[in-house]
Amino acid sequence: MAVSSEYTPPQDPLEYLHSDAQIVAVNKPAGLLSVPGRGDHLADCLLTRVQAAFPEALLVHRLDRDTSGVIVFALTPHAQRNLSAQFQERTTRKVYVARIVGRLEPRTGTVDLPLIVDWPNRPRQMVCHDTGKASVTDWNVVKYGADETRVRLTPKTGRTHQLRVHMMALGHSILGDPLYASGDAREHDRMMLHSQELRVKHPETSQSIKFRAKPDF
Repeated sequence: MAVSSEYTPPQDPLEYLHSDAQIVAVNKPAGLLSVPGRGDHLADCLLTRVQAAFPEALLVHRLDRDTSGVIVFALTPHAQRNLSAQFQERTTRKVYVARIVGRLEPRTGTVDLPLIVDWPNRPRQMVCHDTGKASVTDWNVVKYGADETRVRLTPKTGRTHQLRVHMMALGHSILGDPLYASGDAREHDRMMLHSQELRVKHPETSQSIKFRAKPDF
């Protein structure tokens, strides 16, 4: 069954990976919005759930609704400014794991394709060499399966839907992707994309800190 366009977020308790006076890290489940959408039916989201436990929690970055994995929130305005600057300056390190259609070769490589919103079909994004913003993703094959590949993806930029569009552009859409996969590749109960690791500098100590969460696929 393909991922539904209807919003029925999972109700399982959140998995907290870390918390201290400045930050809290969570393993976001697939199917849950990071922030509220437009309309009361899209009010339930990770931010409001985290704020139920940590009322002072502030947004720093987001994951797509259908992507699972590590996301960090700030617990002070200072931490929010500091972490936001790290994401903007691309000093964070993000590692994703995905299952994609077909056999991706070679085992390592880089996608360097500029992206821009596909306005008539938004929220879809598209490759555009004329007006797109620079977008770079490194890949490393983890293993090959029957008509699919498990791959580790390391984005060097943070464009909307970057990993999803880059994999589609290579001819290897992410399995279960409701926007960019087609045919049998869409027929999965979730999108097979997970934020496995996030490394940032702690906003108080400036020491490198790493959060990890295993995918459920």
